[in-house]
Amino acid sequence: MARRPRNPFPSRSFQRTLGVWTRTALRVGSRAVTQALRSAPGAAKNGAGERALARKRVSARKQAAKSTLALAGKWSSGLAVGAAGARRYRLFEPPGLSRNERLPLLVMLHGCGQDAQELAASSRMNRVATRARFLVLYPEQDRLSNAQRCWNWYDTRSGRAQGEASVIEAAITQVCLRHGADPRRIALAGLSAGASMAALLATRHPERFCAVVMHSGVAPGVAHSSATALGAMRGRRNAVPLGPLAAGTRLPPLLVIHGSADPIVAPGNAVLAASQWAACAGATAGAPRTVQRGARYTATLTDYHTPERRVATVCMVNGLGHAWSGGADHHAYSD
Repeated sequence: MARRPRNPFPSRSFQRTLGVWTRTALRVGSRAVTQALRSAPGAAKNGAGERALARKRVSARKQAAKSTLALAGKWSSGLAVGAAGARRYRLFEPPGLSRNERLPLLVMLHGCGQDAQELAASSRMNRVATRARFLVLYPEQDRLSNAQRCWNWYDTRSGRAQGEASVIEAAITQVCLRHGADPRRIALAGLSAGASMAALLATRHPERFCAVVMHSGVAPGVAHSSATALGAMRGRRNAVPLGPLAAGTRLPPLLVIHGSADPIVAPGNAVLAASQWAACAGATAGAPRTVQRGARYTATLTDYHTPERRVATVCMVNGLGHAWSGGADHHAYSD
């Protein structure tokens, strides 16, 4: 009897579970905004007041997004095609870019429930790019590929994860050719599902990237299906060795940022990811150190070194949930 072909989309139960987790994170991310509005003078306490608060919260997020994106510079859109089909992307170019100027490129990968504009607004990365002069590429997941807009980083068994990675790589190539990005200075950064996809990209073609940042993501290679992805997010998977690298290649330096109070992705994933990087390079962990800036959360930093270089750093932000550390106000997944 012929076997039924495997359904290329995540199971309904996984989609439902992920949807619940996404909505929970959205509520957690907007809780501070709600409390601030409730404490405002004249805040209503009845049902109509609650609806008014909700409208104000949405309005505040939209205004914050507009103010963050309304910078001098160019904010454009494009389309890239790869093995997984086509994906849209947004690109930020700082002002005063000359025709022959070759700027570094930062690739920002959003998390579940986000899109390019939301990640740009909540992370305020375009402001940093304006000040430090680099391009920012924001690839976008399609709702037809994932109802929650999550990158399917875990689905390596069917090849969907690799297919989506190829589309992001195509967008990078396109930006390098059309917008003057320096192919020798490309860095990756991602939040949540975007962090896990960033790790997949870095391990597929490590020679292409000069640095990678995983923020609140799952360690690479520990999941290959929807069921194992949920286990990994809960911290129930062990680290696996990364595949052998080609001769003369090494993984780009890794920065892992994670909140110690993350209810969506277990904080243990941060150490797993850094341990994988360290094992590939023969690096060892140094003594943890605690840092704090002003009234912000304290952070515990652990570096992984070889005699020649620093391979990875884990930044565990004490008290942070599932949110971009130091993000803009009035946004979900932003603290």
